[in-house]
Amino acid sequence: MLHNKTTIAVIDDHPIVLEGLVKLLNSESRFVVTGSFTNGKSLLDFLSGNHPHMILLDIGLPDFNGMELFHQIRKISPDTQILIFTNHSERSAITQMLGKGADGYLLKSTPPEEIIECIIDAIDGKPALSSEVKQIVESDKQLPDDQNVIRLSAREKEILTLIASGITSSQIAKQLFLSKFTVDNHRKNLLQKLKARNVAEMITEATKQGLINNAWI
Repeated sequence: MLHNKTTIAVIDDHPIVLEGLVKLLNSESRFVVTGSFTNGKSLLDFLSGNHPHMILLDIGLPDFNGMELFHQIRKISPDTQILIFTNHSERSAITQMLGKGADGYLLKSTPPEEIIECIIDAIDGKPALSSEVKQIVESDKQLPDDQNVIRLSAREKEILTLIASGITSSQIAKQLFLSKFTVDNHRKNLLQKLKARNVAEMITEATKQGLINNAWI
């Protein structure tokens, strides 16, 4: 029975990697792999009639640009979580995908037990980053005297600007091809980061910090 399990689709153009990943995920009683694919077109065809809880997405496919495929998945199945599973360890690639709203980023060198941990983190709404990815992201630490500066991801800035424009979470979700749940989570995180009790305080503080233009309020 699938109703108590997290359904996962996996895409990787290397059959051996794909097979190993499917076996690993199916060995966990909490997960079930409902589709495995070696190219982007097959995945999109599958998504036209299926909406897994999560996709492990290789962004180095021969038939599809990784970012384009990511956007196509978001359009077809906006509630599906997307974890990037790739060999691309460049910091620019990591920040770009996370900034576009990926729910996690794992390198293919990630140990099997850590892959499982990252998937569970994503299910629990936590950042799903493998330890190596965390090291890469954190390598650009702020200087000690810059600790009080509020740092927002590209996605957070995008959502903050839209909130400031006065549109609802549902409208933001539709515009950005996200689920309302995801937008509401971003809204909650923004309130916490800006130490605000409500949207009005959040926008005021964001304007003071120079995070949005005061033309919005």
